[in-house]
Formats: sequence, structure tokens, C-alpha cells
Amino acid sequence: MTGRRLLYLLPLVGFLALAAYFLRGLAPGYDPQVLPSALIDKPAPNFTLAGFKGGAPLSNADFAGELVLVNFFASWCVPCRAESPVLMDLARRNVVQLYGIDYKDKPEDAAKFLQTFGDPYRRIGVDETGRTAINFGVYGVPETYAIDRAGRIRWRHVGPLSEQVVRTEIMPLLKQLGAS
Repeated sequence: MTGRRLLYLLPLVGFLALAAYFLRGLAPGYDPQVLPSALIDKPAPNFTLAGFKGGAPLSNADFAGELVLVNFFASWCVPCRAESPVLMDLARRNVVQLYGIDYKDKPEDAAKFLQTFGDPYRRIGVDETGRTAINFGVYGVPETYAIDRAGRIRWRHVGPLSEQVVRTEIMPLLKQLGAS
């Protein structure tokens, strides 16, 4: 084939490559919401954050030896509002301790948010700079991590928690990890 004919085939090859890329997204089992985390089964990042509203500071040492969920949230986050009833229900069930990390938020806005939607957290740390979120690999809020008794991240959920996620993912994980 001459160079000129190859030049005419170049757009076709590009189109086929692009079509294959988009078809991957339509494949059964492909879920764009599932974002892999390099930290799964690795130790949770060390952090120490100022406590919410002058409360005690929050660090990962505070839940050493416990099975916990750590939830990154913010008052300006609309999906955080949607997941609030789910978190409140999970806290009422008392099957796992919930810790909150208030992400890049004004304290007065966070206080109003928690007053309006409820406070399911055992304790809240304030991540003003977003450094702790970066260390966890947070893509955006809300984002929730399960940390086992050895301090390893065992599960991650990007986006708002739903009753279905609690039923099909969190509860089986808690049972597997020996929650009471």
C-alpha cells in the first residue's frame, strides 16, 4: 500500500479505537462509579485534625482497635444531604462507629448542616486544607471508608450512601470483619 492510501485509513482506525473505548463503558459489569483505591488493604493514612467546634482533636489513633466507618462530608455538598438519613439510621442501629471528617467547610456552615440533618458521628475532625482527604485519595464528598481493627482500609464508597449500599455492601462487610 502506498503512503497516500494509509493516510486515508488513519481516520477509520481512529474511529474504531474510539468506538472500542466507548463500548467498554456499555459492557455488562462495568460501573463507572467504582473507582479503585490503591489504599484498600493498606494502613489508613496517619492524621490529626482539629476537633469540630472546639471539641477534642480527631486522629486515626482514636479508633485504633475498632472497626469504624470514616465519612468525608461538607455542608455545601448536596449528595451529603441525601445520605444524611442513611447515616443517621446506621448510627441508630449502633452496629459500627461513625467518624466524620468535615472537608473544606466553614465551621458555622457545618454546624448548621449537622443541626438540620442530624449528627450521626461519634466525633468529627475538621480538614480545612483538604490534606487528609488527599492522603486518603478522596475524589469528592461524600466518600466513606471502612477501617478494620488493625487500621487497614478495607472498603471505600464514592458518593452518597444509600440503604441498598448499607444492605448489600456495608452490613456483609461488617459481618465478615466480625462486627458485633
